Amino acid sequence: MATINDIVLVYLEDQPLFFARIEDINPDHKKDWYHVTLLVLQVPVQTVTWTLRDVYISGAEFTMGGKKMRLEKVVAPKEETVPESAPKQTGENGSATVISFTPRKPDKQ
Repeated sequence: MATINDIVLVYLEDQPLFFARIEDINPDHKKDWYHVTLLVLQVPVQTVTWTLRDVYISGAEFTMGGKKMRLEKVVAPKEETVPESAPKQTGENGSATVISFTPRKPDKQ
């Protein structure tokens, strides 16, 4: 189940709609229902509070206004590490090669 400070992707009709961070989860007076406060990560940033069952917070599909909705917890990909034995690219003088990300200026003719 997603919990406070987790990032979720909100789907509407099986299409990703927006990312949100779970700010707070408070129990409702009905059993297994919660008030879930989401910080919607879009411009402008806004906060919404939805009343959801625990299974919906865990990713089960639900409806809102007759539309299918779903929350999917976002898991960051593992950082790729380069093994020590991997050969390093070096420049002509034996130093590391620097690759510029800025576009090159066209040669003047």
